[in-house]
Formats: sequence, C-alpha cells, structure tokens
Amino acid sequence: MKKCLKTIGLACLLYSSSIGLLWAQQMMFADSSRLGRPFSKDPHVVKFEGRYLMYFSIPPVPGKSGGWGIGVAESEDLINWEKVSEIVPKEDYEKNGFCAPGALVKDGKVHLFYQTYGNGAKDALCHAYSEDGIHFTRNTTNPIFAPEPSNWSNGRAIDAEVYPFKGNYFLYFATRDPKGTIQMQGVAKAPGNTNFNREDWELAKDASILKPELDWEGKCVEGASIMERDGKLYMFYAGSYNNAPQQIGVAVSKDGVNWKRVFDNPFLANGATGTWNSSESGHPHIFEDKDNGKTYLFYQGNNDNGHTWWLSNVEVKWRKGKPLIVKQEKY
Repeated sequence: MKKCLKTIGLACLLYSSSIGLLWAQQMMFADSSRLGRPFSKDPHVVKFEGRYLMYFSIPPVPGKSGGWGIGVAESEDLINWEKVSEIVPKEDYEKNGFCAPGALVKDGKVHLFYQTYGNGAKDALCHAYSEDGIHFTRNTTNPIFAPEPSNWSNGRAIDAEVYPFKGNYFLYFATRDPKGTIQMQGVAKAPGNTNFNREDWELAKDASILKPELDWEGKCVEGASIMERDGKLYMFYAGSYNNAPQQIGVAVSKDGVNWKRVFDNPFLANGATGTWNSSESGHPHIFEDKDNGKTYLFYQGNNDNGHTWWLSNVEVKWRKGKPLIVKQEKY
C-alpha cells in the first residue's frame, strides 16, 4: 500500500496547510497519473472478494485521444486506497470517452454501469461485467439505455445508478430538458431476472422524478445514489452544477418512482473558505457496509474551482428515518 500511503500523506499535508488541523482517519484520495495533479471524480464503492473496490472517473490524457476513463482503486479499510487499474475505451461508442461509474455485485460478478461522454445530447448509459472486479466484458447491446427525446428530456442519459427493489432493478439517471439547460433525475426499470440488456429497460415514469426546485440546487439535480432502509429507498443526490457550489441533498421514496425531499437544506454542504472542499461537496455515493452495518457517504470536493479533485467519505448514522453525519475527531 506504499503508493496509497503517499497519496494519503499528500492529502493530509495539503489539508493541514489549508486550515491548520488534520482530521483523524479521514479518507483523502486522488490519482495524479494523468494530469500530474490530483484529479479524481465520481466515486462508487463495492465490497467484492474480501476487499473494497472504488470506481471513479479519470480525466483525458493531455494530447492523446480517448477522452475520460474509469480508474479502479482498492482498500482494506475505506480510508487508505491504492489505484490498481484503469478501464480504457475498447468499443467505437466509447471512443470519445466514458465516466461516472456505478456498480453492484450480482451472481458473483461486478456489474459496472457507466456513461459515454463527449457526445452532447447523445450520451447514453452502458453496462459491463467482471469476474475479478478489474477486467470487464462489455454488454453486446450497449448502450443499454437513454430516454427518447420528449417534452421533458433531450434524450441524454448520464450518471447511472442501478438498484434492486421490490422485484425490479431501477436505473436512475440524469438527463436534461429539451433546451439542454436544466439537469434532472429520471428512472427506468427492468425485471428482477434481467441481464441488463437494452431490451429489458423501460421508463418507470415518463417524466422527471426529481428536478431542481430549491435555491441551492440551481439548475441541476444529478448523480443519484440509492440505498434501502426500513422498506424505503433513500436517494443522495448532487444539487447544482460543479463548483456552483455543488452540494448533496437527500430524498426518500416508498416505490422507487415518487420522491420527496428529506431536507430543504443541503445534507452535506461545501466547506468554509480555506477548507479542502470550499468549492464543492458533490457527486455522492452512499455505501452500506453490510459486514459491519455502517453507512458511508463518498463524495468529491476541491477548493480551486475544479483545477484539482479529491475523493473523501464521512460516516452516516440514522435517527428516526433520517440520516445524519458522524463528526470526525480532530488530532
């Protein structure tokens, strides 16, 4: 884990110089291999074959074709991470790049859902699977989903999140209005015995299920991450575009389709001036570690309007059907 520890050490040094203190056991991870500076986005974590795997977006290599890609890191403790692989374009539909991974473990395989990138309103969602969590086979029906252009959507689909609930798999995605200015959430569904092929997916609701309405959400609700608790689904979502600042909210649903906000204010706000995430706390992933019963909220942040990007997490506890953030100890 030497490389990982170097990354963590750098993160702590930057954090200390910014605000004069360190947080005990705070995850701070960023890969710098492509740009020469820390830059990792869109975290998603699964536990597979005894270790944690984190999939995240990595930027284009300057001067080279291929666009965005997906990095893979592993950890034993959710704090210290080491990058172990990259998933790079193989198919023609990926040639402009892909990113924003979502993953789940099913039937002994990691199933990865991701978006094509660089195609404007034609960006769509894809699926791949892996027996080791590192090397992936593409679904031959890719792209597996994008909504038809309509009076509420321009047909784009990004930020995939697939979650099983009440006998179906729900596919949450972000799309834009016909003018391409407002980003909002939609949902499709497939039967519980699906292999995630294109023909299995249909809109669960031919309309947005959550769109920006609160001042802090600006013109964007995206990056939905889902978990089930006490028979309900909770959606952790990103409000507002990157560095606006983007912040994280929470909504709840009894059926996976109709959603109500749990809070009117951000659940996880951007940091104060001078802190590592003063530009934003965004693109959430809620991860339930079923081995120890704990819940963690992964997210991205930076303090320089996106020149760098770091990934971190906070522990989340639950009280009376509402999540709350566990404060970390100082040292």
